Amino acid sequence: MSAIPVFSLRGETVLITGGGTGIGLAMAQAMHGAGARVVLLGRREPELKAAAQNLGKAASFMVHDITRLEAAPALVERMTRETGPITCLVNNAGIHLKKPAVETTPGEFQQVLNTHVVAAHALTCAVAPGMIERKHGNIIFTGSMASLFGIPEVIAYTAAKSAIVGMVKGYATELSPHGIRVNAIAPGWIETEMSRKALKGDSARKARILSRTPMARLGEPADVGWAAVYLASPAAKFVTGVVLPVDGGVSIGF
Repeated sequence: MSAIPVFSLRGETVLITGGGTGIGLAMAQAMHGAGARVVLLGRREPELKAAAQNLGKAASFMVHDITRLEAAPALVERMTRETGPITCLVNNAGIHLKKPAVETTPGEFQQVLNTHVVAAHALTCAVAPGMIERKHGNIIFTGSMASLFGIPEVIAYTAAKSAIVGMVKGYATELSPHGIRVNAIAPGWIETEMSRKALKGDSARKARILSRTPMARLGEPADVGWAAVYLASPAAKFVTGVVLPVDGGVSIGF
C-alpha cells in the first residue's frame, strides 16, 4: 500500500463532539481533508453551521447536548439514517474549570466528569454495537497533559482526563477483538482561542511553558488534527489502547 492511500479516510464517517471550534474543528478539517465524511456535534448552532459550510459538501452538523445521556442512542440512530453508519467516533467535547481543589464543590466536580467521562461513555456505548456488527471502527478520545503530570487548580479536569486514559485501555481490551481500535490524543499547549485567552497578559506564564517545552513553541491545531487522521487511518491498523502526546515534548521535558 502506498503512502497516500494508507493515510486515507475515504469511506469513513466521523462523528466529532465539540467539533465546531478549536481542536475539535482542527480534527474535522484534517479528517475531511483525508477524505472522510464528518459530522460536527455541539450545542452552538451558529459555530457548527459556519464550520460545516466552510468544510464543504462532505460535512454536516447536528445540534446536541451530549450530557443528555438518555438521548445518545436516538442521536446515533438519526445520524445513521441521515449520513450512514458511524465508523469513527471522536470524543472531544469537554468543559474546563480552573479553581483550587479545596474550593471545587462536588457539584462542579460532577459536572466536569459528566461531560468528559459519562457523556463520552454514553456515546461510545451507543456507537459501538454497530461497529462490532461491521467488524470495523475507530474511537478517539481527546486527553490532556493533565492526565500525565500534575497541574494546579484543575482537579476536576485532571480527574476527568485521567479517567479517559483508563477508559481507552478498558475499551481497547474489550473492543479491539471486534476490529475496533480505541486511542487517545493528549495535546500539549496548542495555539487556540482558549489558550490565547489563558495566556493573554501573562508573559511570565507563557515563558514558563515554553521553557519546559523542548520544541520551544506552542503547537498548531492542525498538529492534533493530523494525529487524529493517523490514528483513524490504515497506517495505524495495529495501534490500539495508546495515548499519543502531541505536545512538542513537554511531557518528557524539564
